[in-house]
Amino acid sequence: MSNYHSPVLLHESIDALAIKEDGVYVDVTFGGGGHSREILNRLGKSGKLFAFDQDPDALANEIDDERFVLIPENFRYISRFLRFHRIKKVDGILADLGVSSHQFDEAERGFSTRFEGDLDMRMNQKSKKSAQEIINNYSEEQLAAILFAYGELRNSRKIARLIVHDRGNKKIETSFQLKEALRTVLPKAKEHKILAQIFQAIRIEVNEELDVLKEFLEQVPNLLNEEGRLSVISYHSLEDRLVKRFIRTGLFEGEPEKDVFGNSNEPLKKVGKLIVPKPEEIKVNNRARSAKLRIATLKN
Repeated sequence: MSNYHSPVLLHESIDALAIKEDGVYVDVTFGGGGHSREILNRLGKSGKLFAFDQDPDALANEIDDERFVLIPENFRYISRFLRFHRIKKVDGILADLGVSSHQFDEAERGFSTRFEGDLDMRMNQKSKKSAQEIINNYSEEQLAAILFAYGELRNSRKIARLIVHDRGNKKIETSFQLKEALRTVLPKAKEHKILAQIFQAIRIEVNEELDVLKEFLEQVPNLLNEEGRLSVISYHSLEDRLVKRFIRTGLFEGEPEKDVFGNSNEPLKKVGKLIVPKPEEIKVNNRARSAKLRIATLKN
């Protein structure tokens, strides 16, 4: 499991769920199963844990436990598949967003800037849209838009122009070919940072990550029991802003409407303060450095 993915903020995120021994819980990002195993450790014999993961590689980590059910689907469909298992309400939901260590470390998956590999980046390998399709088929305007919105790159237009020019000569199929196409906008001192932003933008577009997160969050209030908890770990500002805003307002933009008495009807309320990894954890697992944990429960 640790070779597949080292769970970030393991104890903090599971503590946040305030687990009841006979409760029903959901881990929507199963991965290597680290968080799921810790939830099962705290559940009693009558407890139940459902987990989601759309990546076929993660299914090999399935846990042999009668209290555990692994659902091989995207967590945007959480309500639908819980209903299939006759579950209407749960006591806690955990989401560890982003890419697993396994996905980053497998060169052929195309997630990492470190390896030469096909531009793929699909979390669900059955999905039709890959990074290669986006790089080679999106218009210059479309590329610039996703690089700006999802990579927060100020020179998104210049990067898009370089991609379109280079692919006019030869199809861009691998991560190193993409790097070569962009060499003029990758100064040595900032190469890794800029490439990470570019790869993040393409990955988010491939997997519709922000749309998935929004759809998931909108379902949470109707799924939680009265004292149920939501525990979400995010790794970049785009995710974290959505999570923070939804917990605060129940919306992703604008402000909630107020009644004549000045009261609004947000579905959730935050529990405690923002939690980040301790220096000791970051030293052991560098990928924890950008993690942020937010906790919420239903508003009374």
